[in-house]
Formats: sequence, C-alpha cells, structure tokens
Amino acid sequence: MSARLPGFKGEYLWEFDIAEQQLLALAEAFPAERYGWRSAETARSVSEVLVHLAAGSRMGLVLLGVEAAPDLYGKLEGESVARIMAMFARNESLEKSLTDKTAVLAFLTGSLAAWRKAFAEACDPELDRPEVFFGERTTVRRLYLRGLCHMHEHMGQLIAYSRAMGLPAPWQGEREARRKAIENELAASKK
Repeated sequence: MSARLPGFKGEYLWEFDIAEQQLLALAEAFPAERYGWRSAETARSVSEVLVHLAAGSRMGLVLLGVEAAPDLYGKLEGESVARIMAMFARNESLEKSLTDKTAVLAFLTGSLAAWRKAFAEACDPELDRPEVFFGERTTVRRLYLRGLCHMHEHMGQLIAYSRAMGLPAPWQGEREARRKAIENELAASKK
C-alpha cells in the first residue's frame, strides 16, 4: 500500500492500491492453462483482457506525455491521430502475441507501477491541465480517473470469467479478516 498522501491524490492512490491488489491477485489466481479461456468466441481471453488493460495504461501515459513506453511503441511518427492508431495497432498485436502467464503478469505489474508513479509525481497544476481525450476536452485528472475506472471495468470482466470457471475470488480470506477486525473493534467499543 502507498503511504497516504493528503487530499485527492492520497484518496486516488488508496483506491488504486485496492484495485491493483485485487487485480493482481485475480490475475495470479487463474491457472496458466486457463489464460487462453474466453467466455465467447468474440470475447477477449483472460490473457487478452490483462494485456489490453496493461497496454491501455501504457498508451494512456504516452497520451499524457509521460515517457512510459519507448520500448513498447518505439518512435511514433506523424500527427496525433496517426500516432494513436499506431499505438492501437501495437496494443492489439500484443493482446494476441503476449499469452504466457509469467510474461503477462510482468507486463501488467510494470504497467500498473508506471501508472502509479506518473500519478504520484504529477503536481496539482499538471492534474488540472486541459487535455483532449478521444475528441473530448477534459483534464489530466479525469484521464487518471478513467484509468482507474478501466481497471475496475476489466476486473469485473475477469471476476465473471473466474466465476464461469468455478474459481473462488482470491481475496475472500482477506475480506473475512477485515470483517472480523470490524466485528472485534465494534465489540471492544461496546465494553
């Protein structure tokens, strides 16, 4: 867990820590031989969902101007639309080619670390900076929020996949421990 920073930045990182911990536990819980499983022919496989999320995070950082993926995208040429389309093509290629559990986990872990670092180092004026994201005028802050939402979106997809495979949620024991701690705290306060 990150040390708690004050204000919005600390609250964001707190939520990011929870999502990251659960997402990585979920990714680890899928057996390697199930990384190719998909719920339907047109749906992404387990590995494709994880690579999509990791590559999307790297692409988001590049769009924000963060030097986060020179080894992934190389030198991007042309105007913004051409650059974005080149990144999309590379991400889609990675979804199909990066399927080994160990490699997928390493890519995901690195992407999440880069996202956390970039957000933690961004100053308030940087977060307030206007930005255009897929044709919408917004702020850098909202793009970081979008990244957190993207994590939750695909974590939900992976939870559904794990349920369809008959796997339990990997954080069930942790949830029980928190529940017991709350019960103990409540009982102690009544004494």
